[in-house]
Amino acid sequence: MQMASRAQAGENIDRRGSMWILDQKLDQPMEEEAKRLRNMYKEKKFSALLVLQLAFQSLGVVYGDLGTSPLYVFYNTFSDRIEDPEDLIGALSLIIYSLSLVPLLKYVFIVCRANDNGQGGTFALYSLLCRHANIKIIPNQEETDEDLTTYSRSVFPEQSFAARTKRWLEGNAFKKNALLVLVLIGSCMVIGDGILTPAISVLSAVGGINVGHTVISNDIVVLVAVVIIVGLFSMQHFGTDKVGWLFAPVVLVWFILIGGIGIFNIWRYDSSVLKAFSPVYIYRYFKRGGRGSWTSLGGIMLSITGTEALFADLSHFPVSSIQIAFTVIVFPCLLLSYSGQAAYLLKNPDNVVGAFYHSIPDSIYWPVFLVATGAAVVASQATISATFSLVKQALALGCFPRVKIIHTSKRFHNQIYIPDINWILMILCIAVTVGFKNQTQIGNASGTAVVIVMLVTTLLMTLIMILVWRCHWIIVLIFTGLSLVVECTYFSAVLLKVNQGGWVPLVIAAAFYIIMYVWHYGTAKRYETELHSKVSMAWILGLGPSLGLVRVPGIGLVYSELASGVPHIFSHFITNLPALHSVVVFVCVKYLPVHKVPEEERFLVKRIGPKSFHMFRCVARYGYQDHHKKDTDFEKKLFDSLYLFIRLESLMEGCSDSDVSSLLGEETVQSDNTLVKCNDNTPHSNLGNTVSSSDSIVLVNSLSHTNNRISEIEMDELEFLNNCRDIGVVHILGNTVVKARRDSKFYKRIAIDHIYAFLRKICRENSAIFNVPQESLLNVGQILYV
Repeated sequence: MQMASRAQAGENIDRRGSMWILDQKLDQPMEEEAKRLRNMYKEKKFSALLVLQLAFQSLGVVYGDLGTSPLYVFYNTFSDRIEDPEDLIGALSLIIYSLSLVPLLKYVFIVCRANDNGQGGTFALYSLLCRHANIKIIPNQEETDEDLTTYSRSVFPEQSFAARTKRWLEGNAFKKNALLVLVLIGSCMVIGDGILTPAISVLSAVGGINVGHTVISNDIVVLVAVVIIVGLFSMQHFGTDKVGWLFAPVVLVWFILIGGIGIFNIWRYDSSVLKAFSPVYIYRYFKRGGRGSWTSLGGIMLSITGTEALFADLSHFPVSSIQIAFTVIVFPCLLLSYSGQAAYLLKNPDNVVGAFYHSIPDSIYWPVFLVATGAAVVASQATISATFSLVKQALALGCFPRVKIIHTSKRFHNQIYIPDINWILMILCIAVTVGFKNQTQIGNASGTAVVIVMLVTTLLMTLIMILVWRCHWIIVLIFTGLSLVVECTYFSAVLLKVNQGGWVPLVIAAAFYIIMYVWHYGTAKRYETELHSKVSMAWILGLGPSLGLVRVPGIGLVYSELASGVPHIFSHFITNLPALHSVVVFVCVKYLPVHKVPEEERFLVKRIGPKSFHMFRCVARYGYQDHHKKDTDFEKKLFDSLYLFIRLESLMEGCSDSDVSSLLGEETVQSDNTLVKCNDNTPHSNLGNTVSSSDSIVLVNSLSHTNNRISEIEMDELEFLNNCRDIGVVHILGNTVVKARRDSKFYKRIAIDHIYAFLRKICRENSAIFNVPQESLLNVGQILYV
């Protein structure tokens, strides 16, 4: 039976089986393509030399923030002087075990393993969870998306603990929304840390000028810090690739210096500080100091700042390189540095302000000062890059307004620059530096942001261990319990300093949270409204081949966020205009909770209605690390997919049942090296409009071998499409105005009519995102009430 007659009979054209996954690699030999597909997303095997090289490079990108903490930890822990030497030993013991439990044990060896194909950060964890449970609020996923090579997910027994947790999480919209809120809070705190880290790192490093030179006022120090901050943010458009090889040597020299100075100070002043490795002194510290010792945890907390950036910057390096760099260089050098400062302070308790610079031998003071300033800049770069990566992930998952993203490196796709975010961060960073003028209050603010990010990571990791890793509940309980005990202890301490600067990240995070949540809320409501108001297939079929209009030569590409069905904007378009293009293609560009979609699995093509309608749908799928603007030949790839769809559709219709059985029984049949995924269990009678799924791969024979199977109708349709394409292609975009219904509650009207409307007005237009040439752009306006 022919496909046209089936469509006219009103069969469901949106079913999964009507989609074809098309490969655009038509010019590669079949053997090379097959080999490439087999090895595409297997885990990369790095040589020992390459792992060491990447471990060296990771020092400059990942560990700058964590490595500069010795500049200000003791200064923020003790206000003026150290009254009791035992307090110093207790604080050092807390620092040692904080570094051991949080960065080393939790992040480097556990959390880093929870990466999403090498991508880190809170949104990467959220994407990983979205693939293993139905928790995504915007329902734009389809079953065919699960067939992607990069769409990995675990399957577990129905009665298992993981299955029960999954059902509980999917139980109602409140739990899904609560999880999204948790992710947004953690992400906003990372952005806040991206503002605070440059301020405290640069200010602490430049503060070395004032040590021993009291004639230089604090205002001069602040001014120099502001100049460095402006220069730092002004250089971001060059990208980290341009200075990447400079960063790593600076940070390596920095770690060697602070480690060496630490050894020297331990030998010179007091080696008894090494008894701080005994946890007994932590108990004595709290017992002796009471509330004062508890409050000082806010300063000790700064010794593990940068740990959250470590995970967010994970995409640049393999986990093994991160682990080697931390265990071999970063961890021992930090322990030596803190121990050396403690040894110096035991003999000089009044020099707690600027303790790091006071402990430097005079002969190497200025070289260390210059290296410290360079390391502070590198530390700032790490958190800024992490903020850029997070914003890009949030944008792809519908949680951030559309902003311009620039890829700064052709070699490293993950290195990006976002101008709007960069200048906002710079302005806020300067405001924090000038507003506080001292490290103490900025340190309190930074500690608040870091501990909240860690709490969010712990809660997300609990779900990862249950749903993704399928760990035993006892292991999950041990990990979650230990993490919460440490982090809640620090959190209770930083809460006591909210009025001493700790309110800053809360205000910054609240502002970004409102932006991100309202944008996601408005986007979800708009999608739901468009989904419910889409045009029925019966209405389309009732219009006939001409759709009740004059069909003019040319091709119209109608962009919509709907991955299935005919969008409402189409009915709005044809009821207000008397003509329509001879060929209509509904284009949906959607992002999935995966880090990347392989190029050969990018497009899904299907036919809408009978052949005489000349209507198609093309879904272009992207991951949150993909860049749509990189597809400069997007239109060409789209039409290649469309042409191939028509050839294969005609081929399947021309096959007899025995031919189909032969095709489906074969593993591969060579063709124009065009990969088509085909469902083994599809009934033969439906093959005319069914070629999809993941069960088998059929490589269709070369055109010279299948010419006898391609009908004249198919050749006529290809010629017709080529002629229409030569005449012209028009890109039709919806210019939708979203408004709240009149009976909506006041907070919904504020969110939709004011905040969401303002964000849509200032963000980038769809035409810029889709690379649509202005001379072939047609905007169709409509109002949606949500």
